[in-house]
Amino acid sequence: ASVDRLIRYLCFFITTSTPAVYLSLITYHHQLIPTPLILSISAARKGVPFPAVVEVFTMGLLFEVLREGGIRLPRPIGQALSIVGAIVLGDAAVSAQLVSAPMIIVVATTGIAGFAVPQLYGTAILIRLIFALLASVLGLYGFFFGVMGLFIQLASMRSFGIPYLSSLDSNDFQDVKDTTIRAPWWSMFLRPRFIGKRNRTRMGRDTR
Repeated sequence: ASVDRLIRYLCFFITTSTPAVYLSLITYHHQLIPTPLILSISAARKGVPFPAVVEVFTMGLLFEVLREGGIRLPRPIGQALSIVGAIVLGDAAVSAQLVSAPMIIVVATTGIAGFAVPQLYGTAILIRLIFALLASVLGLYGFFFGVMGLFIQLASMRSFGIPYLSSLDSNDFQDVKDTTIRAPWWSMFLRPRFIGKRNRTRMGRDTR
């Protein structure tokens, strides 16, 4: 369970942040990229007529169109259409020098990572667009401003009257056993303090 949670956190970060980080690095912060890698990216982008920000939004939109089209077709046909369409269109776009090969890798990685968090897929798309817009204007500074804004929004949210991030700011070790890392069930014998103030002992503790 802990590994699954860590993978989902990582996939959410990848699907929301990869385009913004790539865009900010190749547009504003070339010095942060290793020299062999920046030379490879520069060679791949040679001849591409569009700026990186246009590539990001265009290929992201094209990926979502393919995904939506595949969902609304019968399952065998939809899966084949999505895979073949992505391969054909991606190869044709790179061959025609409309987009660069690194951009295809970034978009594909972003889209595949989003499938690991299906409940948050729509939210991830919105966050991804905001991060990419901020990164296209301010570079990494804009990306970090977006991340801070996201955490401020999460900290201000409440679910059934309980702060959304209440389990992360607790000093009680029992409250953080079921957050990012899930402890074994037999070791979680107390309820979180925001949920079980009056009776913190979990049910079935005496019978285990």
